Amino acid sequence: MNDDERRRAGTRVRRQVLGNAHVDRAEAGTNAFTAEFHDLIKRYAWGEIWTRPGLDLRARRILVIGTLLALGRWEEFEMHVRGALEEGGFSAGDVKEIVLQQAIYCGVPAAPAALTRVEGILRTAAGTQPRRVTRKGKTAKQR
Repeated sequence: MNDDERRRAGTRVRRQVLGNAHVDRAEAGTNAFTAEFHDLIKRYAWGEIWTRPGLDLRARRILVIGTLLALGRWEEFEMHVRGALEEGGFSAGDVKEIVLQQAIYCGVPAAPAALTRVEGILRTAAGTQPRRVTRKGKTAKQR
């Protein structure tokens, strides 16, 4: 594959993973100073790595979300969680399982920060507040 093919494939998979609105915003924000970086990630990250046949997009999403949580790269974490929920067919429960798995291997302090961010994304998407659970495992409405 040449650079133009990688660029096209990268743009296609990036739109599939993060959604058209996100990619359109990112491309609109590209300027002379950032253009080379955007071209690099389009060709290499998206066009070379995300398009490899060894893992499907779901597995790659799980790895990326878990890695970003481990690194505390919250802006990218939120971007990929939104993409997984809106474009990737992930449920809130799927994302919660990723966070719980990572809590054990990345350190428990990473999990509350991640859960807080996921809850914010879910509230924004649904326009609601998550139900609070009591110590006995019941939500406020179930009591």
